[in-house]
Amino acid sequence: MITTVVFDLDGTLLDRDTSLIRFVQDQYDRLLLHDAAVDREVYVRRFVELDRRGYVWKDQVYRQLIEEFALPLPWDTLLTDYISEFHQHCER
Repeated sequence: MITTVVFDLDGTLLDRDTSLIRFVQDQYDRLLLHDAAVDREVYVRRFVELDRRGYVWKDQVYRQLIEEFALPLPWDTLLTDYISEFHQHCER
């Protein structure tokens, strides 16, 4: 009898790296972050670095990005968008 089933989501059922990059690129475009003085690819690369493969909470990632790039949005707006929109960018 099977009593437990474990799924390895990141990297097995979900291509987390591709999904995250697609989401961050889209978030940058949708929320007009291009109006900030930061290049899109620089922003995406820095987000991925700060995220540390999901080991850093996103609120901390967004707070750091806002500080580094003087972004025009509050961190909680970006986090709320992440929570509500990330699933649309998931790749298997």
